[in-house]
Amino acid sequence: MSQTIQQCLVCEQTHEQIPLINLKYKQHDLWICPQHLPVLIHNPQQLIGKLPGAETMNPSPHND
Repeated sequence: MSQTIQQCLVCEQTHEQIPLINLKYKQHDLWICPQHLPVLIHNPQQLIGKLPGAETMNPSPHND
């Protein structure tokens, strides 16, 4: 699952189009844009099929 193209896990925009944040997860380099970082934090189940193990991740609790 190692990405050679630097593109957002969610929207697939590249670093040429939008700033990207590098993630290291399970020996892989992955990328996510700032717009979709909240998905990783609050709705990781939306990354099932895009991020290995997303189905086992718990969302961060909301303290509103």
